[in-house]
Amino acid sequence: METVDNCSQEKKAKWNERKHFLRQILISSGGWSTYFIMGISFGAPTVFIPQLRNEANSATAISEETASWIPAIIVYAGLPWSFIFPILMKYIGRKYSFGFVCLSNVVTFILFYFSTSVNHIIVSELINGINTGSHFTVSVMIITEYASPKNRGFFLTMKSATLFWGILLSNAVGTFFHWRNIGLVGLVVSIYSLLIAFIMPESPFWLASKQRYEQCAISHRFILGKDKEAEIALEKLINYQMAVHSNTKPKDFKLKAFLAYYLNVVSSKPFYKPYILSFCVQCLYVFSGKVVFSVYAIDIISKITAGHKMSPYTAMLILDAVSVLCMYIGCGIVKLVTRRKLLISTCMAGISFLLSMSVYAFLIKLKVMEENNYLALTMLIGYSISICLGPVILTQTIVGELVPIENRGLASCCIDVSTKTLLGTVVKISPFIFRVAGTHGAFLFYGASTSIFLSLLYKFLPETKDKTLQEIAETMVGKKQDAVSHEAALFIPDAKA
Repeated sequence: METVDNCSQEKKAKWNERKHFLRQILISSGGWSTYFIMGISFGAPTVFIPQLRNEANSATAISEETASWIPAIIVYAGLPWSFIFPILMKYIGRKYSFGFVCLSNVVTFILFYFSTSVNHIIVSELINGINTGSHFTVSVMIITEYASPKNRGFFLTMKSATLFWGILLSNAVGTFFHWRNIGLVGLVVSIYSLLIAFIMPESPFWLASKQRYEQCAISHRFILGKDKEAEIALEKLINYQMAVHSNTKPKDFKLKAFLAYYLNVVSSKPFYKPYILSFCVQCLYVFSGKVVFSVYAIDIISKITAGHKMSPYTAMLILDAVSVLCMYIGCGIVKLVTRRKLLISTCMAGISFLLSMSVYAFLIKLKVMEENNYLALTMLIGYSISICLGPVILTQTIVGELVPIENRGLASCCIDVSTKTLLGTVVKISPFIFRVAGTHGAFLFYGASTSIFLSLLYKFLPETKDKTLQEIAETMVGKKQDAVSHEAALFIPDAKA
C-alpha cells in the first residue's frame, strides 16, 4: 500500500510541476508576443518601402532620409512610454499595464492595414511606440516575475528569438504578398496577447510591494506551485518586502527631499552598478549590428554581394531563417552553459566574422579579389549564427536579471531610455556610416565597438544563471542582506488555505 501511495504522490507531484510550467509558458507567451510584434514592425520597412516605391513607379516616392527615419521612429516613439510605464506599473500593476499595451497593438495594426500613405504608416508606428516602450519596463518584468528561476533564463531567451521570428515572418509576407498583409498578422498576434492579459493573475512581486501578502501568496502558488523551493522563495519575497516597509515611514511630500532621495538612490552601489553593467550589455548587442543588419538587410546584402547571381530577397530570408533557428538552438544551450561563458565565446566569434567581412569588402574595393556571393553569404551566415547564439538571446535575459529589486521601476526606466536612445540613434545613422565609411568601414566600426564592450563585460560581468533575483541583488551589493526575524514568516498564508 505504501508503494502505491508513493507512486500516486509522485505522479501528482509531476503533474503539478507540468501544470505550473504550462501556466508560466502561457503567461510568458504574452510577453513574447510583444517582441514578436516589435519584430514585425522592424521587418516591415524592409519590404514595404520597395513596394511603395514600385507602386508609385518612383524611387523618390520615399526619400532616403524618410526611409532611415521610419525604423528609427518605432524606437524613438517608445521613449516617453519608458517613463510612463514604470509609474503605471507601480500604481495599477503589471496585469493592467500589459493589457493597455496589447490594446494599443490592436489599434496599431488596424491603422497600418488601412493606411493609404506613408504618413498613415508613420502614425501607426508612433502608436506602436507604446509597444516598443513596454519591452523592458513591462514585458521583461512580466517574464522575470512570473517565471521560476529554473525556467526564467529559457523564457527570456525565447522572447529574443521571438523578435526575429517577427522579422522573418514580416519579410516573408512582404516578399511574397502585398505589404498590407503584415498588418493582418500583427492584428492576430495582438488579439492573442490581449486574451493573455485578460486571464493572467497579478504579479506576486507587485502584490507584495503593496503589502497585499495574502493575494501575493495565492498568485505565487498559482504560478509557481506549493513545493518546498517555491515556498522558500515566497517566504523570502514577503520577508524582504516586510523589511522594506518596516523601514519606510510615510512623509509629507517635499520637492527637495524627493530629489535628494532619488539622487541618493541613483548614486548608491545597488543601483548604479547593475545599471552600468546592464547598459554595457545593451551596447554590446546594439553595436554587434544585428538589428541594423535586419532593418537594412536588402541594402547591406546588395552592397556585400554582386547581386546578379542571387536575389537579395532570397539571401535575406535565408539569413532570417538561420538566425531564428540558431536562437532556438541557443535557448537549449542556455540551460546547459553559463550565461557569461556563452556570451563571451559567441561574441568573440561574431567579432571575427565582422572583421573578416571588413577585410573582404576592403580587398574588393582595392580590386585585389573578385566578388564572391557565396563567400559573402557564408560570412554573413557565420556572423548571424554567432550573434544569435549569444548577444541576441542573452542580452535581455542578463539585463532583466540584473535590474535591482529595490527601485525596480526607476532602474527599468533608466536602462530602457538609455537603450532606446542608443538603438534609435544607431539605426538612424547606420545608412550614413555605410555611405561615408563604406561597407568595409562600417563592418570595422561594428567589430571594434563590440570588442570594446566585450572587454569591459569580460572583466566585470557576474554570472546570473540559476540564481534568484534576490541572490543576484545581493551579488551586486557584495554581501547578503540581513535576515528578517522568523516571526515574519507567520504572516505568510498557509499553503493549504
